Amino acid sequence: MMSSESTARKKLIGLGEVLWDCFPDGNRPGGATSNVAFQATQLGCEGFVVSRVGDDEPGRELTSFLAKQGLNVDAVQVDYEKSTGSVTVEITGAGQHRFIIHEDVAWDRLEFTSELRQVMASADAVCFGSLAQRSPGSRETIQRCLFETRDDCLIVFDVNIRQHFFDRIGIERSLQAADIVKLNDDESDLLADLLEIKAADEAGRAAEIRTRFGVDLVCVTKGGAGCILSSAEETVCVAGVTIDVVDTVGAGDAFTAALITSQLEGWSLQASAEFANRVGALVASSAGAIPDLTEEFRQLRTR
Repeated sequence: MMSSESTARKKLIGLGEVLWDCFPDGNRPGGATSNVAFQATQLGCEGFVVSRVGDDEPGRELTSFLAKQGLNVDAVQVDYEKSTGSVTVEITGAGQHRFIIHEDVAWDRLEFTSELRQVMASADAVCFGSLAQRSPGSRETIQRCLFETRDDCLIVFDVNIRQHFFDRIGIERSLQAADIVKLNDDESDLLADLLEIKAADEAGRAAEIRTRFGVDLVCVTKGGAGCILSSAEETVCVAGVTIDVVDTVGAGDAFTAALITSQLEGWSLQASAEFANRVGALVASSAGAIPDLTEEFRQLRTR
């Protein structure tokens, strides 16, 4: 495995939702893009969160928690009318979950500002998804944020479809903006129907998305069965890692963070895929979406 810590930390921005995951046994910080930023920080990047919370105790607790984890929260906005986002999580068995994502919350009202322009212009990588684009205002803010990045910034669209919070126009705009697209096998099926993709298998669909939308790299994750990475030069299929699943929440976000960080460092697709699989598996074998695994990740990097 490729090694080593970079001499200069890359700045990775998680652009989108930040919220509380409300489990039966208590609340935990969450939000896909902020999870990616957290895991990227554990992997050696400088993680930034760009989102919006309410002027309430949950919002203050959330930003305080993220800051204590080493994340930069200077670009987390405060909304004086809407509350901090939350998700009700129902456990369905075997580490699987069902999410009820509450609507009309602070991160639905993300605003573009001159401060946000400066933050975006400094990014080495930006990860965004479909969920935070469910409201027209936040969608336009996110798209404008992507426009303000440098030409060499790595734009990563983690499709992350949830409930009914997506549409064809939003998905297509996001695919067109991305350098890397990551989706899971269920989302591959959904996008095949939504976008009228002809290919029948994940590898064929990944290649069609890549060529149709001008994407450099498409990754399809398949849970315990591993992942497929498709670029113009090669297609890599990597088997999954056998683990005892404790909690799958956040495992996909950790996979995304590992994929981004390894690609920022110029790793081969094979090495990136194997590394991302192992990082995702470590999180799935731990409790919570953002367990402290800094030392374990460091050991993985030196294999």
